[in-house]
Amino acid sequence: MSVSDYTETEGLPKADRKPYKPWSYDTSNAKLYIPRFTAGQDRWFAAALSEQKGKAPSRLGVFAERPQDKRWELVSVVDLDSPKLPDIALDRDGYATSVAADGNKQLAAGADLLRTGVLDNFATGGTNTGTKIFTPTKASKEQIEVHDKTGTRYGSQGTTVFAGATNRFKDAYALKTTDGGALILFSHTHTQTDAVAHSGLQINPGKDDRAWLHGVPRTSIKYTFVCNDAATVPAKAEPSRLIGYTCARTDASGPPVASWSDRA
Repeated sequence: MSVSDYTETEGLPKADRKPYKPWSYDTSNAKLYIPRFTAGQDRWFAAALSEQKGKAPSRLGVFAERPQDKRWELVSVVDLDSPKLPDIALDRDGYATSVAADGNKQLAAGADLLRTGVLDNFATGGTNTGTKIFTPTKASKEQIEVHDKTGTRYGSQGTTVFAGATNRFKDAYALKTTDGGALILFSHTHTQTDAVAHSGLQINPGKDDRAWLHGVPRTSIKYTFVCNDAATVPAKAEPSRLIGYTCARTDASGPPVASWSDRA
């Protein structure tokens, strides 16, 4: 359970809390991509994971060593669009090759540019850069659909605006693929701000918002989401492919309506 899931669950009445079922994966079925590292380099590896034995991978995870804690941590998990994985380049001993996720002139795009494209998918529906950086895939279409559907759900009664936000999780991981490109795993943070169109209206938080908003009606609500993304990037100047993403709400806040403010 993530911190986001825990916070959301704690805000629900006990009757509405679903029993926690930890996500687990079949280690015998996992596909590991372990790069070679030299002394002093940060060590990490990627793993394609399946919930059930014999089933194709449904998630891509990154495990990184934390020397200060003397342990390894699962630092990123992405839900994949398809069980078909990109072809990772392996040496004759079966090791993968780690490449620079940013500033790599051998790749058409780096993590920073990919992040810009993802943020634009949410913010504008891909109008500015998203549809230029990414070729259409299930994941990129889903992000654009979030913008299109969520942005119009209030009609004339309110507005919804998406924007990029300060991203605490700047680490990005990249593995060379057999076509000379790379698989890049990165994170982004975005906000969604809902607001009423004029005074006299209010937004009633849903039950899943109780942990942050406590059921108090608001004139606007700003949600924060932290997301993990995965994309394949070609070596030549062509669009990349977003192959999966996973988001979690980590915060929500906003001014209460006047009657509640007076009461407080």
